[in-house]
Amino acid sequence: MQQPHKFHQSILREYDMRGIVGDTLGEADARAIGLSFGTTLIRGGGKTIVTGYDGRVSSPALHDALVDGLRRAGCDVTSVGIGPTPMIHFASHHLNADADLMVTGSHNPAAYNGFKFSLYHKPFYGDQIIALGAQAAKADWIDGPLGAHKVVDVREAYVDRLMKDYTGTRALNVVWDAGNGAAADVLNMLVKRLPGKHTVLFGDIDGTFPNHHPDPTVDKNLEALRARVNATQADLGIAFDGDGDRIGSVDEKAGIIRSDMLLALYASEVIKNQPGATIIGDVKCSGAMFAEIQRLGGNPVMWKTGHSLIKAKMAETKAPLAGELSGHIFFADKYYGYDDALYCAVRLLNIVGNGDKTLSGHLAHLPTLLGTPEIRIDVADDKKFGVVDRMKASLAKMFDGEGYMLSDIDGIRLDGPAGTGWILVRPSNTQPALVARIEGQTPETLDLLQKRLESALQAEGLDLPIENNH
Repeated sequence: MQQPHKFHQSILREYDMRGIVGDTLGEADARAIGLSFGTTLIRGGGKTIVTGYDGRVSSPALHDALVDGLRRAGCDVTSVGIGPTPMIHFASHHLNADADLMVTGSHNPAAYNGFKFSLYHKPFYGDQIIALGAQAAKADWIDGPLGAHKVVDVREAYVDRLMKDYTGTRALNVVWDAGNGAAADVLNMLVKRLPGKHTVLFGDIDGTFPNHHPDPTVDKNLEALRARVNATQADLGIAFDGDGDRIGSVDEKAGIIRSDMLLALYASEVIKNQPGATIIGDVKCSGAMFAEIQRLGGNPVMWKTGHSLIKAKMAETKAPLAGELSGHIFFADKYYGYDDALYCAVRLLNIVGNGDKTLSGHLAHLPTLLGTPEIRIDVADDKKFGVVDRMKASLAKMFDGEGYMLSDIDGIRLDGPAGTGWILVRPSNTQPALVARIEGQTPETLDLLQKRLESALQAEGLDLPIENNH
């Protein structure tokens, strides 16, 4: 008889389970996760599951404990070993499995680790994750018979699938930054199949991340990539996060391309083939991106931040493309609808490699707006939602009568008339923090919006650390 297990409350997140190894997360938790998710799968009529893990030092042991729990619940487990999260999603399609479960700390520091879930190729998140905790607390688990276990190498099949949609006609000079993350081995296999010159930086998997933190949305993490693009006169540079589901990119001038602008570029290709297509962007995306999708003849939809929430909205609206400022970009156009940075890279190579335009040339017609990247403001988890509720009222009052439209689908977003500028404040679903972003057409608008946001935050006893976010 299995004993009940209580998870540290902080590891039960909106989109996944994540904690600090040896502190809030350990092998006993992994085993309990396997028992709970495995029981959920079996009771729902499923049985087969694909597992894998990233390159963190703690990942193999957590993975072994997870597999033990899944098998004890009666699941037949196929382990595909070390690799990026999208490869595990691919494997569940390729092997016709009922579910997949990835051991990964994503882009978090090396001491973190966690678990990402998918059930019947759909996101498993929110209340479903909370329910796993309740199951474990009651030991509400199936106990045997022991499921089967096998190990399968899907890397070649995955690279074959990535290459299937490569259509570039011009050989390119590309610099890649694997960031010592879980995508490194597959990336090295992929570039051998691509024409042109390919330079891979930090191309060995090392869960201590000795060169830089594997988060391509933070500008300082792109310094080595930008320097090498300049030094080699490359056509573009591409970077990945720790588990290969988020993409970062720079153009031939080593200029950083934010992911919302990258999404606008992808949208131009998708809408050509699917006029009127719905394209989803999260609430942090630029107003210029939504305007560009409209101009191209698409149907822009703003939605909540979070890869699971975006995937669910894609299924609801049958959108062929979606993305977030954080670098998660989802192709259902020709692909499976999940966030795969390696696949996104292939589609970017197609755009640049067909025709004679540079990457910056493809984006030159878009307006250059002034704005901030994501700004994180530390606020305790039990206080952040109340802060946002109060700020909604104060900001609405500040902008009353000025033609700003307020959206509260995810926090607060105030968009000015004719795209003049906007403010976003929302509670993070993954950290004890608020996330803010500001964008304006002119320095004067940006300054006005910044001052008003600062005023609303100061009323809550908070500061806007904007000088640290450029």
